[in-house]
Amino acid sequence: MKVLVVGGGGREHALVWKLKQSPRVKEIYCAPGNAGIARDAACVNISAEDIPALLTFARDKGIDLTVVGPEAPLCAGITDQFETAGLKVFGPSRAAAEIEGSKVVAKDIMAKYKIPTAGYAVFTGPEEAISYINRTGAPCVVKAEGLAAGKGVIVALDKQTAINAVNAIMVDKDFGGAGDRIVVEECLFGEEVSILAFTDGFNVVPMVSSQDHKRVFDNDQGPNTGGMGAYAPAPVYTAELHKRVMAEILVPMIRALEAEGRTYRGVIYAGLMITEQGPKVLEFNARFGDPETQPVLALLDTDLVEIVDAVLAKRLDQIEIKWRKQASVCVVLASGGYPGPYEKGKVISGLDRVTGSVVVFHAGTAEKEGKIVTAGGRVLGVTATGPDILTAIDSAYKTVDSISFDGMQYRRDIGYRAVKRVK
Repeated sequence: MKVLVVGGGGREHALVWKLKQSPRVKEIYCAPGNAGIARDAACVNISAEDIPALLTFARDKGIDLTVVGPEAPLCAGITDQFETAGLKVFGPSRAAAEIEGSKVVAKDIMAKYKIPTAGYAVFTGPEEAISYINRTGAPCVVKAEGLAAGKGVIVALDKQTAINAVNAIMVDKDFGGAGDRIVVEECLFGEEVSILAFTDGFNVVPMVSSQDHKRVFDNDQGPNTGGMGAYAPAPVYTAELHKRVMAEILVPMIRALEAEGRTYRGVIYAGLMITEQGPKVLEFNARFGDPETQPVLALLDTDLVEIVDAVLAKRLDQIEIKWRKQASVCVVLASGGYPGPYEKGKVISGLDRVTGSVVVFHAGTAEKEGKIVTAGGRVLGVTATGPDILTAIDSAYKTVDSISFDGMQYRRDIGYRAVKRVK
């Protein structure tokens, strides 16, 4: 079969890498892809958000399956348009993807169906939001309603930081139209965990747990990013917690979306905080997470194409999804200055020295004059697998030490919570 992967980041490289392992896949394309993906697939110079051009390409090439990576095309309705054209596509509909496209929609559904999450208030203007913050105090969390590449969330430990966040989102328009409305939430405390799950609209099959590291600097310091690294599985996510998450969060959310006329098929991502009261939802995403996908797919033993087929045919309960009983770690190498302004075009060296069980997934890279150069904020995801978390971490950082580019920055403590629990 011919497969098209939509997107050009680290998550999409991991998807290409995994899909390519299926004996059913004969040709694989990626739009727009990147320099690393070009080693594994034929890259197509079409933006992930140019749905008409993607549709034309899929028709002309006789694509049998399209797998959508990023949230923007899903929220813009790529699945609806491909299905209308009679093409097989993996990803939720526009209505279902609103759980990520609109934080207000997601919070309102959770409130209506009593799915545990932080208390919240919604505002359309900065004055009323600031008045509310002055009245209720801090800590709190200020979120732009729409898509902001994982950066539209500010955890404010004091009132002034919260007020500054409101002004940045609603007055300065740091995130454009995504900040026309904001959500101000109570601040939850505990340990975070990411649960990705396959769902065919009724059956829900979770993947191995993972944990993202959103802050740019070690010890969870600095501003939020799209994610500086992740590992799987997360020791904090016990068998008992898993039962609660399935019974209180994942299955109820899929049922709630069905009841709301938003039947959900694809991958649903639940970002959770494990509080003293139990698991609570921080956010839902409508697709594979990035960088969680990299270590999670590294542990997947089952053919991903078989899983996708089962989801689309609404028979997810008829297949067994197997996972390696190992650990995997992804360390993100980012451009200097990220998540703020950064320079592109820095030559990357050391990629030819990567060996063993380590895979380097490309995120923001390009090829220029025969050399691989930086082309984004998050550049590479060094992903290592081992029999345990300590071995995987050690293997990942040994590979990180062999790679370099001007201004390269990365966290040196990916997996530190797991290490504490192990020790």
